Amino acid sequence: MNQIIGNYQAFFAMQKDRLAQRNMDISGCSVSHLAFRTETFDEYLGLRARIEQHCSANIENVWNGRPISKLLLKSALDLGDGFEVSLIELIPPVHERLYKMGLEHVGIVIGDSVDDFGRVHRSNLTGQQFQSPVCEPYYVLFEDYTHVKFYRDSLMDVCIKEGQNFAGFVHVSGWSASKH
Repeated sequence: MNQIIGNYQAFFAMQKDRLAQRNMDISGCSVSHLAFRTETFDEYLGLRARIEQHCSANIENVWNGRPISKLLLKSALDLGDGFEVSLIELIPPVHERLYKMGLEHVGIVIGDSVDDFGRVHRSNLTGQQFQSPVCEPYYVLFEDYTHVKFYRDSLMDVCIKEGQNFAGFVHVSGWSASKH
C-alpha cells in the first residue's frame, strides 16, 4: 500500500505527534480511516482501481457534487504504536478550498464523548464539519493543509447508518468530470 498511497505510517506518526504537541491524547482511540486526495479525476479512477485490488468491498457515492470512495481493505494497515486502519477514503479533486493532495487526513473515533472532547479541546480545534445528520466531526487543520478529524462513529459505521453497506464493489454510474 506504501507504493500506492505513500508512507502512511510516517503520515500517521506526524499527525499523532502534532496532536501530542497540543496535548490531545488519542491513546485508546481507534482510527476510522485514512483519506487520500487526488489532483485529477483520472488519477482518482486509477488509484481506485489499484486500491480495490487490496479490498474486499467499496462504497462510492456522490458527495458535494463528486464521487467519493470508501475502500474496505482485506487486511488492516499497521500504523504503528498499536494503531491500525481498515478503511481508505479516496477523494477526487478539490471542490471548495485548498487541500493537501495525497494523504490528507486521518479520522479518529472518539465515541459518544466526542462533544465533550470538542469542548475540552476547543482552543486546539479549527472547527466542526456538518457532513450529515450522523456525521459531524471536529477537526484540526495544520499549516500544511492536512487534517485530523474526530468522529463519534467510524466512517464505516456512518456509511452503514446512512443505509449503505460494504457488500462488493459499488461505483457511481453516469458521472464524469467533464459534466461537472
